Parts: sequence; C-alpha cells; structure tokens
Amino acid sequence: MITVRNPAVAGTFYPANPAELKATIDKYLGAAKTSGPVPKALIAPHAGFVYSGPVAASAYARIAPARDTITRVILLGPAHRVAVASLALPSVDSLATPLGNVPVDKKAVAMIADLPQVEVMDAAHESEHSLEVHLPFLQTVLAQFALVPLAVGQASPSDVAEVLERLWGGPETLIVISSDLSHYHSYESACRLDKTTSRAIEQLRAEDILYEHACGRMPINGLLHVARKRGMSVTTIDLRNSGDTAGPRDQVVGYGAYVFEESG
Repeated sequence: MITVRNPAVAGTFYPANPAELKATIDKYLGAAKTSGPVPKALIAPHAGFVYSGPVAASAYARIAPARDTITRVILLGPAHRVAVASLALPSVDSLATPLGNVPVDKKAVAMIADLPQVEVMDAAHESEHSLEVHLPFLQTVLAQFALVPLAVGQASPSDVAEVLERLWGGPETLIVISSDLSHYHSYESACRLDKTTSRAIEQLRAEDILYEHACGRMPINGLLHVARKRGMSVTTIDLRNSGDTAGPRDQVVGYGAYVFEESG
C-alpha cells in the first residue's frame, strides 16, 4: 500500500488550484535571474508565496539548467509545530502537492537510518509548512526527482552535518535548506539584522547565526559546517522582507536566497 503525506497548507500558503499554482511559480521564476553556475546547495525561505515566493524563485531559477541532472533532493527545514529532538523523517512513500506526488527516496533514507540523531516521526511532518512550500518549486524546475524530507529540531551543527555528508552525493543531489530570517522587527531593523546574517552565511560563520537571526538556523548551521570543511563559496542572490513584497513595514519577516558552490 502506498502511503502519502497530503498537503497541509495548499490554499493558504500557496494556491490549491494546480493551474493557478503553476502560473504563480512560472511568474516568479520568469522574473528571476538565471545566470551563474548550478549550485550544490541553496537556502530559500518558506513563508506564504505572496510574501517569500519571489525570493525563493531567485534560488530555484539557478537550478533550472540541471533539470534533468538533479534526481535527488535533500530538504531540511525547521520543525514549527511539534517538538523534535534532532532530525525527523516521515514514514510515508510520497509527499503530495496540487502538482502531484513526490516520492521519498527510500534508498537515501536507508543511508542515514542508523544515525542516532535521525528518527521517524510523522507528527513532525503532518502540519509542517517549512518543507511543503518548497515542493511546488522543485516540481516545476526539476524533471524527475526523489526526496529526503527532514524536519529539524534541536540538532547540533555536527548532527546535521553528519547527515548531509552521508547524503552529499554528486551532481545528481541537491541540498535545500528552508529558512526565513528575522521576524517581526521594524523594516529598518530587519534590514540591518538580515544583512548581518547574510554576511555570516557568506563567510561560513555558523557560530554567529543565533535563534533570532533565522528560524532555520539549525539546518543552516549544519550546512555551513560542511561548507567550511569543503571549502565552498556562498553568494547572497536575493535579500528582502515582507515589507518589500506584500506586507506592511511595521513588523516584517526577512527572506534571503543563497547559493553554495563547490570548489573547482
């Protein structure tokens, strides 16, 4: 029997109608710059599309040239709804969106099943949006791919890094970290905070990214740990907040898009 995790935020965070959803993503991607090499990893936001969709699209547009090359996506995002001790996988066979089902990469899951920081916890995924909102972008930009979805709780950078190293692979594997930046500051304060966070990401300084800087700081810091070890370079390709896209400017949420390239 095939088990499926049904979408939890279709119709709220993004359109539930498939045609409307595809048109929305195509519009965002069409407005994004696509120049530059295909990244090995990226960080992109996970708010409602009207707020963060254009920023996320700036990262996803960069992987379009690898549409037929990337066949595995390792997707890590913060657990908002349920307390998670470290990193949680779902038990399902696929994750659904209005654009169709994305299969879970069972072979890749088996590669990390023995790690003590990895557990199977469906409750962590049932209502979680941080992973789900990335799937329609991936379904639009890539041809065929399988997914390793990980909801990250109180995991250390080394815990996350060990999982990423196991699954790193070659050009067939893309790493995606889901994270927004600062939350509910004034527009001016958020701009200052998010610029500081972006510099820390670019300089691979995981120790300088704290709870108030990024809701996905746990998976971000794990990726930065690996990136520093591997001598990767990071580029900020978009940095905005909800005051720039669709919201008022008294209390904003920050969004950044970052691409990671391997040396050589």
